Amino acid sequence: MSESSPAPTTRRARVRAPELTGKGGWLNTGGNQYTLADLRGRIVILDFWTFCCINCLHVLDELRELEAKHRDTVVIIGVHSPKFVHEAEHQAVVDAVERYGVEHPVLDDPELATWKQYAVRAWPTLVVIDPEGYVVAQHAGEGHAHALAKLVEELEAEHAAKGTLRRGDGPYVAPEPEPTTLRFPGKALLLPSGNFLVSDTTRHQLVELAADGESVVRRIGSGARGFADGAAEDAAFNEPQGLALLDDGAVVVADTVNHALRRFDPATGRITTLAGTGRQWMQGEATEGPAREVNLSSPWDVAWWQGRVWIAMAGVHQLWAYDPADGTVSVTAGTTNEGLVDGPGAEAWFAQPSGLAATPERLWLADSETSALRWMDPDGHVHTAVGTGLFDFGHRDGAAGQALLQHPLGVTALPDGSVAVSDTYNHALRRYDPATGEVTTLATDLREPSDAVLAGEDIVVVESARHRLTRLRLPEEAVRVEAVAHRTQRAATEVAPGALRLDVIFQAPAGQKLDTRYGPSTRLLVSATPPELLLDGEGAGTDLARDLELNPAVSEGVLHVSAMAASCDDDPANEYPACHVHQQDWGVPVRLADTGTDRLPLVLAGLDA
Repeated sequence: MSESSPAPTTRRARVRAPELTGKGGWLNTGGNQYTLADLRGRIVILDFWTFCCINCLHVLDELRELEAKHRDTVVIIGVHSPKFVHEAEHQAVVDAVERYGVEHPVLDDPELATWKQYAVRAWPTLVVIDPEGYVVAQHAGEGHAHALAKLVEELEAEHAAKGTLRRGDGPYVAPEPEPTTLRFPGKALLLPSGNFLVSDTTRHQLVELAADGESVVRRIGSGARGFADGAAEDAAFNEPQGLALLDDGAVVVADTVNHALRRFDPATGRITTLAGTGRQWMQGEATEGPAREVNLSSPWDVAWWQGRVWIAMAGVHQLWAYDPADGTVSVTAGTTNEGLVDGPGAEAWFAQPSGLAATPERLWLADSETSALRWMDPDGHVHTAVGTGLFDFGHRDGAAGQALLQHPLGVTALPDGSVAVSDTYNHALRRYDPATGEVTTLATDLREPSDAVLAGEDIVVVESARHRLTRLRLPEEAVRVEAVAHRTQRAATEVAPGALRLDVIFQAPAGQKLDTRYGPSTRLLVSATPPELLLDGEGAGTDLARDLELNPAVSEGVLHVSAMAASCDDDPANEYPACHVHQQDWGVPVRLADTGTDRLPLVLAGLDA
C-alpha cells in the first residue's frame, strides 16, 4: 500500500502494455480491427467493463466529458469482459454498446483474454497507456475522472515535448441508427386509460402506446440526453427506467442516469423533479432529508407501498423511499455493501436491486447481480426466495432452494399471490409461488425481458432487446426447460492456506493528498463466503492493508473486499479544497493451494510496485 503522491512525471513507473485480443472482435470502428501499434502516439484508456455492472455504467458516464475534451489525443477503448454467460454473446454486447450510448471503440473479449493479460480483478477497471505503449496507471471502481483528467494533461505535455504525441481523429465510427418505435425500452406501466406508458431508455423519453401496445399516442421528452423540467416536448431525461402510478394519477419516473425521481402528469404532459440533485450519491453524504437536496444513485425502479414511493437504488445496493407527504427521501434497507444477506433492513445486503413489485404483505425485489428474487415484509425484514449469491446463476426450475435465475431486472405480482420474474439474461419469464415454494418457467424466447405488466388476463412483457412489448396469455401450465447451472467464468486466484496479506493499493492523484482533517480518510471492509473461510481478519477498519488468516479446511470461496479513500487538493492556500471519493467493491474467488500466493494486491488507484 502507498499513501503518497505519484513520483514526478519523468520518473513515472511504466510497464509495457500487453496486446489487445478478444475473440468477439471490435465494435464502433466501422469494421476495422486494431492493435496497440495502430494507436501509438495516442493516450489510450482501457475501460474493462461488463454491461450488467452498475458501477461500469457510472464510469461510462464519468468518461463522457474527458472523451469530448480530449478527443484528438485520447482514445478510450472499452474492453468488454463478461461476468454472466449471456454477456459472452456477441449480439448482446452489440446491443449493450448502443443501449448505453457508448461512443468509443469496444473490444469484445468473451474469454477474458485481455482481462487476464492485464491482471484485472474487478469491474470496472481503468488502465492508462501512454503514447509510447507503456501502462502508467490503473484505477479500480468509480470516482477517478478527476485523476484521469490530470494525468491526461500531464501526458499530453510530456509527450508533446518529446515529439511522441500524435493528434487527430480517433478510430470511433458511429453505427447507423435503427428506425424502431422503441429502442431498448426499460419498464412499462398500465395507465388508467388502458394505454401503456413505456420508458424508452436509449432514446431518453417516455412513450405512451395505445392499448394494442404498438401504436404511439405521444412521446414525452425531447429525446436528447439531459435534465430539464417543463412541457412534454421540452423536458429532458437521461436513460429513464422505472415507473409507478400515484393515487392522484401522476407517474413517478426513475430517471436513472440523472440520479433523480421525476413526476409526469398525464393530464398536462408536464415533467417536474421530485427528488435528487442530478449528482450521484457518494459515501459519507446525506442519506435522508429534503428530497430535492439529497443526492441519489442510479434509481432503477419505483413502487408505491405503505404510503411511500420505494426506490430500487441500484447504484448503491440499497432500498430508499420518497415520502410525498413531507417531501423527504431516506434509506430504508441495505448497507451499500454488495452481496446477499437477509435480516433487518439496516443489516441486509443487496446487489444492484433493479425491479420492484408491491403487494399489501410484501415488497418484491429483483436483485440482479445475485440473480435473486427477494422480498421485504411490513416490519422491514429482508428475505430471499430464490438465489444464493453473486457467482451462481442459471436456468433451473423446481424447489426455490435450488432454482436458478440469471440477472433478473423485473418482478410482477400476479393475481394468485405468486410473482412473475423477468429473468433477463435467460430470455425467459419465470414464476415463483410462495404457497408451494416452487419456481417454474412461463415463457422462453424473450429477448432480454426487463419488466412485465398485467393487462386483463394477459401479461405484457417489455422485450428490451427486441424493442417492443410482447403480449402473452398467462399459461395454466408452465413451460418445461432443460436445467442449466453456471458459475462466473472468472478464474479463481490460488492462495496459500493460513496467512494472507491483503494490500489495497491507493496512490493519491498528483496535486492531492489523503484528507485526514476529520479523522481517517480510508476504509476497508472484509468478509467471506462461506464465512468459515476467514479465521481472522473479517470486519471494518481504516488501514488499507490487513493480515488475513484463511481456514485450510475450506477449499474455496469468495473474499469480499470493500475499500474507500478520500483525497483532497494539496494546496495550503486553498481554504476550500476540492475532495474526491474513490471506492470499489471486489468479490475475489479464491482456491486454497499449498503453492498459492500469500499476498493479494488489489489496486484502487496507482500501480502495484
